[in-house]
Amino acid sequence: MAKFITFEGIDGAGKSTHIGFVADLLRAQGLQVVTTREPGGTALGEALREVLLHQKMHLETEAMLMFAARREHLAQVIEPALARGDWVISDRFTDASFAYQGGGRQLPLAKLEALEQWVHPHLQPDLTLLFDVPLEVARARLDASRTLDKFEQEKAAFFAATRAEYLRRAAQFPERFRIIDATRTIAEVQQELTQIISSLSGKQSGKQ
Repeated sequence: MAKFITFEGIDGAGKSTHIGFVADLLRAQGLQVVTTREPGGTALGEALREVLLHQKMHLETEAMLMFAARREHLAQVIEPALARGDWVISDRFTDASFAYQGGGRQLPLAKLEALEQWVHPHLQPDLTLLFDVPLEVARARLDASRTLDKFEQEKAAFFAATRAEYLRRAAQFPERFRIIDATRTIAEVQQELTQIISSLSGKQSGKQ
């Protein structure tokens, strides 16, 4: 049976490094895997990604565009893949909207909850991997990387609030969140990921 896995974390947490690794773990078990990202994942979503990451706009406009891209992503990619029985791995999903627009930008969470209920009332990830690092580690990694988008250019207070909201979400939904200490080496993180994914896919195999 299909599963939906999301990767979350503040910019610089290193989550994207591990998506291919987890996808390969699942494929090695004979599972069909779709990897995707938000905002993005579709032609429209990728166009909206460019707007969202590089243009300034009203906070509510930003939140609604994120969910507009998400609705298209669900309709065109995520829901069809799950219906086929594929496993879906997404680099960010709705938890990111709560963290960035709700935590970082301080949009009232009730507005995000209303959008969430409108866009995907009956679908939540089966597993959310939250890659967590202290702010100074994340900033050091970003400073050594590519040209930064508008979110990555935000001040420390923004990322502190974003991280805090991620951790609040993890405490609110402990049944689907796993917090990954991403300050460790890639090998150490991947060892933990192997255990988590083996447990998830193993339990699933037992049901078949």
